Parts: sequence; C-alpha cells; structure tokens
Amino acid sequence: MLINVPETVVADALRGMAAAHPELTVDVENRVVVRKDAPVAGKVALVSGGGSGHEPLHGGFVGPGMLSAACPGEVFTSPVPDQMVRAAAAVDSGAGVLFVVKNYTGDVLNFDMAAELAEDEGIQVAKVLVNDDVAVTDSLYTAGRRGTGATLFVEKIAGAAAEEGRPLERVEAVARRVNENSRSFGVALSACTTPAKGSPTFDLPAGELELGIGIHGEPGRERRPMMTSGEIAEVAVDAILADLAPRDPVLVLVNGMGATPLLELYGFNAEVQRVLGERGVPVARVLVGNYVTSLDMAGASVTLCRIDEELLRLWDAPVRTPGLRWGM
Repeated sequence: MLINVPETVVADALRGMAAAHPELTVDVENRVVVRKDAPVAGKVALVSGGGSGHEPLHGGFVGPGMLSAACPGEVFTSPVPDQMVRAAAAVDSGAGVLFVVKNYTGDVLNFDMAAELAEDEGIQVAKVLVNDDVAVTDSLYTAGRRGTGATLFVEKIAGAAAEEGRPLERVEAVARRVNENSRSFGVALSACTTPAKGSPTFDLPAGELELGIGIHGEPGRERRPMMTSGEIAEVAVDAILADLAPRDPVLVLVNGMGATPLLELYGFNAEVQRVLGERGVPVARVLVGNYVTSLDMAGASVTLCRIDEELLRLWDAPVRTPGLRWGM
C-alpha cells in the first residue's frame, strides 16, 4: 500500500487533502473537514461522516451546494460524537444543522449522541437516515438496510435545498424524500484490504463474484461464478426494481468500489442503461465514477432514485466540492 504506517493513514490523508484544497478548513487533529466560508448566514448546515476508506465520501463532498462539514473516522470505523459536535458548532449559523447518517450501527449511535450534545449547546439538529441497500436487510454492521450510494443523492439534493435558504424542516423533508425514493445494489469482483489487517476482508476465490456487498468489505447475499457485465447489470437493476417501482424518471449512479477503472464502469453503465430501457424505465440523469468506495475493492454498485421536477432542479443546481462539481 502507498502508506507510511497503518496508524497514520487517516491523518496523512487529511494533511494531503488540506494541501490540495485550500477552499476547505481541515482540522487534522480533531478530524473535521469544513467549508472555509462556514458558517453561512441564514443557511441550514449539512454535516455527515463515517469511516474513512469510502473516499470521496464524505470529506470530498464538502463545499458549496453539498455538505458544510464532514467527520472522517478511522478506516471503516464511525467518527466519535465529539467530532460531530465540533463540526456542527463550526458550521451552525443559527438556522440549524442536518445530520446525514448512513445506517450503520456505530454511525447511528454516535450521531444520536452528538445530536443530544449539540442541542445542549443550543444548536438545533435534525437527522436523516440513509438506508437504500436492497441486498441485505440485517447484517453485522446494521439493523435494517445499509446506507450506500443514495448518500450522494441525499447530500447533493438536500445541499442544494439548503443553498436556496430553505428552513431546516424543509431541507430535512427533501433529504427524506430522496432517501425514500432511492435503492442500491452492489457487486464485488474482489475483496478489499484494510491497512491495519493487510489482507482481504473476506475470501473470494478467483473466477467468482459476490452479489449484494456493502461498502465496508462485508460479503453479500450470494456468491456466483464470474458473470458478464450485462448479466451483472440485469441482476442489480432487477433487484432494485423489485423494490422500487419507478413512476417517474430516475437518477442513475453507476459507482465504482475503488479499484474498477472507468473503462469498465462506462461499459457497465451501457449495460445498466440497456436493462433500464428494456424495463421501460426513463432516465433523467446519469453519474458514473468512483464516489462511494470500499478502499481497493473491485466492483460496482447501481443506485436509482425516482425523481420529479423539483428534485431534478436541485440535482442540477451548482456544486463545488473536491469530489463533485458542476455549474460553478
């Protein structure tokens, strides 16, 4: 691995992020990434976070049009409540703070505790839980569905709503609507390797793949012999559509898990678009790339979000972050 020692991986990455992005304030010691112009007067602030290893999620999504701050934990480990409270205090303008929380047990518990502590300090807090993964209902990491690719949709669309100056309850309502209309399914062609362990998180023999994986390297719901890109697209899209009956056009995220090159992701997207067309699902927008990753895992996930005119306008609104930017 291109690291010094496992113990300093996150701190080293944050130092490098600070050097590359002067538009952010990166507190390496306290593990908080904040947009430099925060707090923005009259604006609801969005704060999210989670274990490191999913980059650019979440720190790479801090900036105008998206998150106000992010809290990176250790690799695949939830950040602690003190980080979240520190982030909320740094970005709160008095209009309130929305916590965007992926449905993993550690994240949920720590953000709940942070919300209580922040409110004790006079900060108004609302929380939205992202639980879009249709592959697994319960796992070692969560009760209920896992939060995966829809996190990007929630942070982008709710972030645009906050930029418009909407009050906290309306920003929260938009975030909940995006989550309720989003579903994801992922597949791994290889396991990932954490810096501390130095070996794959699960055993996946050559010539096999894992269907329904999560973003922490946890295995999925079924193992099969290697399939073609088109066959994988059919399994992923059909699993989503079995749970999400699109009444409107959809946003599509074809997301790489960290080690899959764009050549393959674009080819996979072509198959996803074919399957959606065959199933009669209209597509409004498509995003392809590595956005919600799992270290060096080879594989991909598909996320669909039913979208109306309002949500589409918020999706198209300008955004300027290290990991996502357009319109500015």
